[in-house]
Amino acid sequence: MQLLNGIYDAALLLYALSLLFVFSDCLKRSPGGKRLGTGLLVVVGILQAAGLAVRFSQEQGLPIFTPYDFLFWFSFIIVLTSLAVAYTRGGEFTILLLSMAGFSVFLLNRFWLTAEDHTLQSWSAVHGWLAMHIILANLSFAALTLGTVFAIMYLFLHTRLKHKKWDDRIRRLPSLETMDKYSYTAILAGVPLLMASLLLAGMSIVAEGRTPLFQDTKVLTTLIGLAVYIVYILLKRSARRSGTSMARWAIAGYGFIILNFLLNSWSEFHGWGG
Repeated sequence: MQLLNGIYDAALLLYALSLLFVFSDCLKRSPGGKRLGTGLLVVVGILQAAGLAVRFSQEQGLPIFTPYDFLFWFSFIIVLTSLAVAYTRGGEFTILLLSMAGFSVFLLNRFWLTAEDHTLQSWSAVHGWLAMHIILANLSFAALTLGTVFAIMYLFLHTRLKHKKWDDRIRRLPSLETMDKYSYTAILAGVPLLMASLLLAGMSIVAEGRTPLFQDTKVLTTLIGLAVYIVYILLKRSARRSGTSMARWAIAGYGFIILNFLLNSWSEFHGWGG
């Protein structure tokens, strides 16, 4: 465990430094700072991969059945997504917001949870389905996070343009049309993953004979969040709402996803908690 904590502490430090260089590049264009921030992010990804390898060795299998591992995988996926965005034009602010989300989760996870906390042993009979449920939920969470980042950027740029306040930093942002398109694409990818994850979770509940769990508060909030995203997609396809309205829908849906995870502490479905 000391080795794992050492790897994660080093990754946290480098993540913070990377975030600092990315932030400075957003404030004032700095190609050297951007390259350094991206390089540090690569090292963070390598350290996180090493940490996952250690956890794999400890668990003798895929480490996903604790909230600690779930959040760590989410942070790792965000790092990979940030690196992918780094090679696109005008992605500085996207990387900044993604890195802030990934670093915050990584930091809270390091000091809030441990790898031994709250494993899901009660679901041993359906670990295969449950594993796929967790993997799909994590991928969905990452995709919806990316969609929310673009929605936030859309509202920010729209407000600045509306009040005719722009500078060099604003000019480096993608256009409103581009951010609206990227937000919709990311959400369109995340929602089917979320639906598949929920379907597998439902199959797990039925297989375990724990159908009263369908009345759990967490199930209700999940369905509400999914409904918000479905309405978002339907409204988007109908083209009846403005870009700002759609961005707010995207952020509202993500709010339910966050609430859904926080309810783990009180939910009988996962029995996870901090």
